[in-house]
Amino acid sequence: MPVTAKGLEGIIANSTALSDVRGAEGVLIYAGYDINELAGKVSYEEIVHLLWHGHLPNRAELDDLTKNLRSQRELPQGVIDFIKAAPKTANPMDVIRTGVSMLGLYDSSLGEDIKLDENRQRAVSITAKIGVIAAYFHRSRQGLDLPPVRTDLSEAGHFLYLLNGETPSQDATDTLDIAYVLHADHGMNASTFSARVTVATLSDIYSAITSAIGTLKGPLHGGANEQAMTMLRQIKDPDAGEAWIMERLARKEKVMGFGHRIYRSGDSRVPVMRQLARDLGRRTGRETWAAVCERLEAVMQREKGLYANVDLYAAPVLQMLGIPWQLNTPVFACSRVAGWCAHVIEQHDHNRLIRPRSLYTGPARRPAPKSAHA
Repeated sequence: MPVTAKGLEGIIANSTALSDVRGAEGVLIYAGYDINELAGKVSYEEIVHLLWHGHLPNRAELDDLTKNLRSQRELPQGVIDFIKAAPKTANPMDVIRTGVSMLGLYDSSLGEDIKLDENRQRAVSITAKIGVIAAYFHRSRQGLDLPPVRTDLSEAGHFLYLLNGETPSQDATDTLDIAYVLHADHGMNASTFSARVTVATLSDIYSAITSAIGTLKGPLHGGANEQAMTMLRQIKDPDAGEAWIMERLARKEKVMGFGHRIYRSGDSRVPVMRQLARDLGRRTGRETWAAVCERLEAVMQREKGLYANVDLYAAPVLQMLGIPWQLNTPVFACSRVAGWCAHVIEQHDHNRLIRPRSLYTGPARRPAPKSAHA
């Protein structure tokens, strides 16, 4: 019998020089750097350059990338018209998925002969525009105006500006920037894998990123952080949190924000995100959320031996930044697009069609009936 692994668990399906999730150690590496040694010290734009080019940028390289990203924020009018016409009740991830797919319609250079330099520029365009699509839909469905894009703000700062219609504080910008850094890439996760499967057929980068967005939407992937916030909104204080979680465990219900397919000794991104939650809580007078999360962590480790994953703390951090919980997964996409694009480029550079086999479990071979009506 061939070896099978449900969910491809433990299977190495590809090689990459981009990031390494070292589950036993609880470490995440971006192109050789420990994420905890980068977060808060380098910007998201520097991480984008690292993932796309394999090294942290010098000043000239960073200035060039930053200028390029900021110059590509303007959406085609057709995409803006779609955002305004989309149902107000639509899932924001569905709107982002469709909006990114539409971007390919306006790329006149898109053809069957995919060139590296053209793909890099498309990566810049998609990365610059995805946050605009997310923020514009959020405002549009509330009947608010769509602020013009600006070229004087970072990727994190520009998203907050578009969301609220005003220039964000430096503290808020820095906090979201760190969250972007933590989420920029994460090995061969489900959405990244789906992007690579798509582009391995020699399809285009827009199709690949569209595949990734659709995958990220799922509640067992990016959608988990929205469910974590739904949980936290039901809990008033740490004591109530312990009672809440014990009731769920007694009913054998899944508790979002805990456990991970790869990490065995704790999610490498949690310490930084936990500290962000504490700091934001002190600045905003909402320290209860970090305290609740820490109590939930203790209970789950005690009762189930499970560690928190990044979703548990990312949820209240985004809430305290004034980002509605319905945009938690879109914010995730705005960050992870850097990694998705890097993987698409890497897959194109060393391509082989991704085509695993399946283990057939249906009926044994049997003779066909003599009559179609038998």
